[in-house]
Amino acid sequence: MRIERDSIGEKSIPSDAYYGIHALRARENFCVSAALPHRELIWAMAMVKKACTWANTKLGLLSEQKAKAILSACDEVAKGMFDSEVIVPALSGGAGTSINMNINEVIANRAIELLGFEKGRYDIIHPVEDVNMSQSTNDVFPTAVKVAVIKLLKELAHEVALLQGEFQKKEKEYAKILKVGRTEMQDAVPVTAGQEFSAWAEALNRDWWRINKAEERVRQINLGGTAVGTGLNCPKAFISIAIEKLREFTGLPLAKAENLFEATQNTDTFSEVSGFLKTLAADLIKIASDLRFLSSGPRAGIGELILPQVQVGSSIMPGKVNPVIPEMVTQVGIKVIASDIAVSYACSLGNLELNPFVPLIAHELIGSLKLLKETYRIFREKCVAGIFVDIARCKELLDRSCSVITAFSPYLGYETCAEIYKEAVRTGRKVEDLLIEKGYFSKQQIEKITLPEELTTPGFAGIKYLKEELK
Repeated sequence: MRIERDSIGEKSIPSDAYYGIHALRARENFCVSAALPHRELIWAMAMVKKACTWANTKLGLLSEQKAKAILSACDEVAKGMFDSEVIVPALSGGAGTSINMNINEVIANRAIELLGFEKGRYDIIHPVEDVNMSQSTNDVFPTAVKVAVIKLLKELAHEVALLQGEFQKKEKEYAKILKVGRTEMQDAVPVTAGQEFSAWAEALNRDWWRINKAEERVRQINLGGTAVGTGLNCPKAFISIAIEKLREFTGLPLAKAENLFEATQNTDTFSEVSGFLKTLAADLIKIASDLRFLSSGPRAGIGELILPQVQVGSSIMPGKVNPVIPEMVTQVGIKVIASDIAVSYACSLGNLELNPFVPLIAHELIGSLKLLKETYRIFREKCVAGIFVDIARCKELLDRSCSVITAFSPYLGYETCAEIYKEAVRTGRKVEDLLIEKGYFSKQQIEKITLPEELTTPGFAGIKYLKEELK
């Protein structure tokens, strides 16, 4: 064991630990959950520390020897080599101070080790005096959250685009397959299976746009603002150097906030991004619900879509297979919507110059991004890519429905068509047969009116073929 001291007192720290007294106190104080900071946040914190170390060295505030060791330690932390040493619970008090100090301690002790000394020799490299030089938790932590969020938004946008592409493939494949359209769970007018896939694809296209807009909202960072955004104890030249290096190290389009004071106070950009994610979640739930509905069966449901069978569905009913991937997708959507409530509420509770609840904001927002990214991938790979349309079933249900009657109302009038509809439902006969029997149309005329392209595009179905005959 080694003894470390702070302004409160002393604590014994395991000799082989890279964390220090602040992290240990935090773990003891905040042990409400096993949840720890996300890997992406640890990476982002290490990148911020690396950029700040570079800036301090450039300004002559850190010796080359110290800087080399700290920079190497930052790289190792960024790679995940010391994730087990980040022990502060995700939901910690202090606006992220404990997580920041945990990272400072790990980097400092690893740098001390690289220089050939025993961990805990803070006279060699100090977690605050050296690793945290020219910084405050209040600019470092929100900056790191934004770095992690932007990285994940880019990865999420890629997955959304891939899923959209799968739906577009289905749209082309089934562009000519007529089926029953439905509104309010009732038969509506005919559509094509391709059109249904196109609607899901277009929703995802808007989601992709939203993600890119969300990224723009978090590019401005308050690094260099220190405690409250005034930049106290931070050299003015540090800001531009550190942010330039952070852009270089992460490959992300970061920029200095126009008003560091404001950017340190307010967290509304996180709430806005979370709101975009909530919309993505709502679209996912809608799509997943549609797929479950249209694939219901296999005998007693709709059964127009056949989903890939990924696992046995019941412990008691032999042969049963459930739509488990859409069900998982739905649950993820619910979780993301719930997280948005937490993020929005936490963002509203900032006080004066700081929001103390950024740890919750970070944990929920990053968690939602990770959940969504993996969900889009699994949804695409294990469900959407393997969907196929049961063409015979679509035709069977379309023939049994009376949905085609709407196409004849411009010729016969609403009331006449309503009577034919009711008779067809009552007798179980096809609408087309009744129209022929009653002498309204010939079989050839009906065939022209009910062509797929006539029934599923704007205008009066068949009018271009029949206008001379109907004069």
